Amino acid sequence: MEHKVIPFAASIDLKKNASAQIAEQLESAIKYHTEKGWKYVRVENITTFVHAELGCFGFGAKPAQTLFTHLIVFEK
Repeated sequence: MEHKVIPFAASIDLKKNASAQIAEQLESAIKYHTEKGWKYVRVENITTFVHAELGCFGFGAKPAQTLFTHLIVFEK
């Protein structure tokens, strides 16, 4: 069995229904890949901690941060 994982980040217009926009974009991504023979499995949420960068004498320093990534999983 093969698996395919693609990143998913919806782009929304705050003046419109955000939930509907996200659902449409997710549905579109799923439809695109199922038409190519992949079977939708699920959406996974991955949390990644990025350590702080101290920089040189504090210049260019970056604080630690947590990144959230959404991935769509398919299988064949």
